[in-house]
Amino acid sequence: MRTERNLTRRLDRVFARLDREPERPAHIDVPRMSRHRVVLFSATLAFYLAIVWAVVTTSWLVRLDWQVMFFRPYQQWPQIHAFLDYYVVLGQRGPTAVMVAAWLGWRSWRQHTLRPLMTLASSLLLLNITVGAAKLGMGRLGPHYATIIGSNEMGLGGDIFPSGHTANAVVTWGILAYMASSPRARRWLSALSAVTSLGVGLTTVYLGTHWLSDVLLGWAAGLLILLALPWCEPLVTKAENALFDLRDHWRARRGRPVSGPAVPVTPVVLTPRITPAEQPAPAREPVSSTRASRGVAHLAPGTHTARSERPVTPAGSRRPPHADRVPRGTSQPARPLTGG
Repeated sequence: MRTERNLTRRLDRVFARLDREPERPAHIDVPRMSRHRVVLFSATLAFYLAIVWAVVTTSWLVRLDWQVMFFRPYQQWPQIHAFLDYYVVLGQRGPTAVMVAAWLGWRSWRQHTLRPLMTLASSLLLLNITVGAAKLGMGRLGPHYATIIGSNEMGLGGDIFPSGHTANAVVTWGILAYMASSPRARRWLSALSAVTSLGVGLTTVYLGTHWLSDVLLGWAAGLLILLALPWCEPLVTKAENALFDLRDHWRARRGRPVSGPAVPVTPVVLTPRITPAEQPAPAREPVSSTRASRGVAHLAPGTHTARSERPVTPAGSRRPPHADRVPRGTSQPARPLTGG
């Protein structure tokens, strides 16, 4: 019971982190199925079918397979055998999937989206379906189990055509280039994944576990999956939304607050509009307390002046001018004494 509560808390923390920014960052470019990509996909598919046809018809490619097998590269260069035994692990599905999933999981955590992990899952699913079906459908035996010299060894219950190590290396390391957030990083990662998958394929030929044609078909099979990934982007988005909806439903059943819509809310600071009637009155000039304490002056009858006859006051002052008033800070002339 306690373990279940701890797992629930951890899942809530993960989804809370993802809820901070549900939408994909704007600077990340999602690859689309452009015309250039369609042309590459069609050319790779034609190459794939040509390799299959060349092996089925026992053409020159099968003779080349046997020549390379009899050459026995592992006997020609035995000093690199130990290193290549470890290097070929870069094409095994289990270790490579764990390493790439760890990196893409960190990307999902930083970018607050499940797209990297969902894209990796969809690519591995396509890899298992397409390559697995081709292996079982053609049933070719490997070099170590070959029965007749010069034959294509097709339909004998094998499972090495195309090369799974090669196709897995192309897809697993190529997905890093596919998920790159900038064109420069995509170019560098594409070159790195190409070199890695090329080395893995040639390593299987060196070790004698695959024919050369197996490796060629494995490269084509992996590249087809990478080129077809933009067609899977709408499904990845739907799966991500469905996963969040399922999470919200599960939270609602447990009586927990459900997250809001997946739209980032930007706080807007509103400035209140002030009508002319609500505007504050202009500040008036302070009046000394001695003047405020004086009583109300009563003018003698007949001394009132009309508004049009009053003198014009200076700008910014509300006091009428007085001839007998001098500015402050100056000495006031003495008044003559009058007898009386």
